[in-house]
Amino acid sequence: MAFMCATGKHRRPSRVKRSTVQAAGVAALATTGVIGTLASPALAADNSVEQTGLNPVIAIGDSIADKIDAQADAQKQAAEEAARKKAALEAARKKAAAKAKAEREAKERAARAAERKRLNTFVAPISNSYVSTGYKTGGSLWSSGSHTGIDFHAASGTSVHAVGSGTVVEAGWGGSYGNNIVIKMSDGTYTQYGHLSSIGVSVGQTVTPGQQIGLSGATGNVTGPHLHFEARTTPDYGSDIDPVAYLRSHGVNV
Repeated sequence: MAFMCATGKHRRPSRVKRSTVQAAGVAALATTGVIGTLASPALAADNSVEQTGLNPVIAIGDSIADKIDAQADAQKQAAEEAARKKAALEAARKKAAAKAKAEREAKERAARAAERKRLNTFVAPISNSYVSTGYKTGGSLWSSGSHTGIDFHAASGTSVHAVGSGTVVEAGWGGSYGNNIVIKMSDGTYTQYGHLSSIGVSVGQTVTPGQQIGLSGATGNVTGPHLHFEARTTPDYGSDIDPVAYLRSHGVNV
């Protein structure tokens, strides 16, 4: 009987065996990276294990779980916050891009509108001048018996401008008109510029309002330098219309 009591299976394990088991468990936790910082406190609690068995080891396990949960919550919150910030930045980027696109398109529309307005604008053929001889003025100076256009006062060499947008259909010698230019306007009418001292455009060339096309002079049948200007329904002589009324209908004050 004495032999059975000494070796009975209910005898408490020796202190050395318990400490070894506890150290191995804590070391395993540390090795997995769960909470390596608890390795030393766990080993330091050896005296309490001696007195209460496995209870301290269980308490340490609960503490580790709580800290893991806290870390997981913190990581989740950080990830959510990063996602919110990323979404906010992306929304701000898209908003800025949309605003820039809208501003760019508005500028492009304004530029196109301004260009259309410029191309549809008419100007006087001679700047800061006046009509020296009116339309249908009679006299022997004109083969038809009357003036088929109007004359603008201009010294020789004064810049002559296209009154509007169009395409040059004639540029050269025009008989009694001297050096002359005829332009088919964008509205289908024609304008003529006569008695030029110099021609600066060629047939087929497009012109815009106010563009210099030549210089005034006294070529052809004239008594002195000036610009002869005609408005026509065709490019040919005899299809003339009132040039003053024509220019005024396009907003030119003459």
